[in-house]
Amino acid sequence: MKKLKPRCLKAKTKSQKTTNKINSLYIHIPFCEHLCHYCDFAKLFYDENLANKYLDVLFSEIDSYQIKKVKTIYIGGGTPSSLNISQLEKLLKKVTPFLSAGGEFSFELNVENITLEKLKLLKFYGVNRLSIGVQSTNLEILKSLNRQHSFVEVEKNYYLARELGFNNISLDLIYGTPKQNIEILEKDLENLLKLNPEHLSIYELSIHPNTVFYLNNIKPLDEDESRKQYNLILKILRNRGYKRYEIANFAKPNYQSKHNLTYWQNKNYYGVGLGAHGYIKNLRYQNTKSLTKYLKGEIIYEKEILSLEDEEKYFWITNLRLEEGFKIDEYISRYGKKRFQRRIDQLKQTGLFKYMIKSNNQVRLNDDGLMLLDYLLIEII
Repeated sequence: MKKLKPRCLKAKTKSQKTTNKINSLYIHIPFCEHLCHYCDFAKLFYDENLANKYLDVLFSEIDSYQIKKVKTIYIGGGTPSSLNISQLEKLLKKVTPFLSAGGEFSFELNVENITLEKLKLLKFYGVNRLSIGVQSTNLEILKSLNRQHSFVEVEKNYYLARELGFNNISLDLIYGTPKQNIEILEKDLENLLKLNPEHLSIYELSIHPNTVFYLNNIKPLDEDESRKQYNLILKILRNRGYKRYEIANFAKPNYQSKHNLTYWQNKNYYGVGLGAHGYIKNLRYQNTKSLTKYLKGEIIYEKEILSLEDEEKYFWITNLRLEEGFKIDEYISRYGKKRFQRRIDQLKQTGLFKYMIKSNNQVRLNDDGLMLLDYLLIEII
């Protein structure tokens, strides 16, 4: 792969106009103190010297974009909280100035490396949204995932964050894991709801190549069981006042992740760090997952220059994940009325239009349609 500096990411065709100011920044920290059996994100064991070198290159990459101000910053991983206190402060000092007043600043944490000192540091530098990886409240399942914490530790650290004034906390849960059943899932939900978080991200286990689960031939849930468990999640969370705003994400009113909505509304964002993805003007790119190459400054792995038709396809792929779908007039202003009608006609011809709700300037999928989203997209794109 040809070495390509981030500042070279410039592409625009005359027929396309910029529809998105870049208001979001994603920063990937790949280091972890242990590797979970299901994870396929860019990751490696934490090493202090490597982490120092990584931050130096990361900062150079950030500088190359000449970022002014953004409305959301998300530091994810990997495990950003695996950084030591001096590295964490160095990172926060670097990125905090980019956040606009009133912006959303999210930070991912793993339970086992949350400390009072780190939480205080995050608070001091303006982090106002925490995303904590719980994954399960069942100790046996946590061990099968190679998670290094218990739910007792989750509760302890969650309340510690509350005491420090964090009032926007998201908890992650995975269902469909080995040894899990619907009774355990229901108990997991009950335990998390007792904590009363503002946001819940609940993902079905996916089996990715080169993970421990893949190598051990672990299989995902069959479709019937998957639907049964997802329907339980939907029913319980709706009854408790959480709105599903994206297939796997639920929030109390006004607590949707503004940063993640950037992705799902097909808007531009900067992505920096190992394996990060970004979307600038009509160009999507992915950074290398090789730390060796990254530290040499060989940052970009691949890029895709999008035609207007490509952008339109991505619009459907992302926005249909949202419970509210998208506004028809926004779609038409970006891609034209003829393109919109063509897509609707395609759905009518396949009989899939019955899963779509078109009213009040909105196009969205009903509950059945969201479960069948992958099939719908095949017909649309």
